[in-house]
Amino acid sequence: KIRADHEKALEEAKEKLKKSRDEIQAEIQTEKNKVVQELKKKDSKPLPPVPLPNLIGVNSGEPADLDIREKRNKIKEMMKHAWDNYRQYGWGHNELKPIARKGHSTNIFGNSQMGATIVDALDTLYIMGLHDEFREGQEWIDKNLDFSVNSEVSVFEVNIRFIGGLLAAYYLSGQEVFKMKAVQLAGKLLPAFNTPTGIPWAMVNLKSGVGRNWGWASAGSSILAEFGTLHMEFVHLSYLTGDPVYYNKVMHIRKLLQKMDRPNGLYPNYLNPRTGRWGQHHTSVGGLGDSFYEYLLKAWLMSDKMDTEARKMYDDAIEAIEKHLIRKSNGGLTFIGEWKNGHLERKMGHLTCFAGGMFALGADGSRDDKAGHYLQLGAEIAHTCHESYDRTTLKLGPEAFKFDGGIEAVAVRQNEKYYILRPEVIETYWYMWRFTHDPKYRQWGWEATQ
Repeated sequence: KIRADHEKALEEAKEKLKKSRDEIQAEIQTEKNKVVQELKKKDSKPLPPVPLPNLIGVNSGEPADLDIREKRNKIKEMMKHAWDNYRQYGWGHNELKPIARKGHSTNIFGNSQMGATIVDALDTLYIMGLHDEFREGQEWIDKNLDFSVNSEVSVFEVNIRFIGGLLAAYYLSGQEVFKMKAVQLAGKLLPAFNTPTGIPWAMVNLKSGVGRNWGWASAGSSILAEFGTLHMEFVHLSYLTGDPVYYNKVMHIRKLLQKMDRPNGLYPNYLNPRTGRWGQHHTSVGGLGDSFYEYLLKAWLMSDKMDTEARKMYDDAIEAIEKHLIRKSNGGLTFIGEWKNGHLERKMGHLTCFAGGMFALGADGSRDDKAGHYLQLGAEIAHTCHESYDRTTLKLGPEAFKFDGGIEAVAVRQNEKYYILRPEVIETYWYMWRFTHDPKYRQWGWEATQ
């Protein structure tokens, strides 16, 4: 059989060599086209029909209070101003440089024009009732959003902004194009999970599927907040496609984390995807850790409170955080520090300020009837973060602030004295307003707006 196959191959080769160069190239091109068509067919196989939950209407009435209505309209006007200028100066680019008035892309989105701002803004446009702008975005996505680009992107950022943005737009509007694009993109991220442990790489090339980690991250480790912030979107992808591959990838990560030893019950920020061991023993509820905890809680909520494993992991983590990281300053401000190599750094990042809202959101359903305790803790964090805003000239908070000696809730180092449109403090005000209806949270939001 081997000899026969060999002779057949020789015959075919001789036949090929009788042809002219042009004929051979034409044949190669035909083969290539066939492969492309096959891939297209594979990409566009129809998704199974899945019942869409009732679409959330946005016409839930106007606030009775005239002052609140005016403020609400002002926020909407600010959104439209931002969108119109992006539309004019950066359309299709990932971001807009507002002073230079030109498009721009950061390394998290690679070097291609994938309209990150459009995708990320869709749900806000829809909720605000800016439907013309929403349709513009939808049209751009339908015609131009293409993921078969030779571009290296952050798996985490692309998941939360693109897949998250597309799924949110789909669930708000019911437009199929968003679902299709989310599924196409998810397929491009799957090769990032091809590691010895199944913990994904931080970066993946959308065309080649080659992954790698950030050089600065503890000897080539993956980052807790990055590989721990895929769960919600991936569970929805399995629901919408009927394909368990997405669900299995994120559940594998959870199972692996459950089995691991945790120093002081805390999750370190770094995990090596080759060895499955923790990197440096740094723990943070701010950058590098933050959204992992948020996604545990939201996985439980999203499952209609059936995913008790996620809730248990959340409760265990929060208890360890409260024991080891949460302290009161001399001036009576509750803050969340960072654990570094066996000691607590009395410093809080702007990113950490999301935790006030998370504690409030997780209060209902907490262990030992501690709902009141966690709502109070959320209020204390909100107060501390408001102080970090209030103690600056512009009333916008710094990137990080200290609680050393007499210095409280202010940035000390030059490289912490900046504000980069971080939403975490406002997010906590928003949750606290929803849960308590204390008007001060709206007032604080308005101060930051001004």
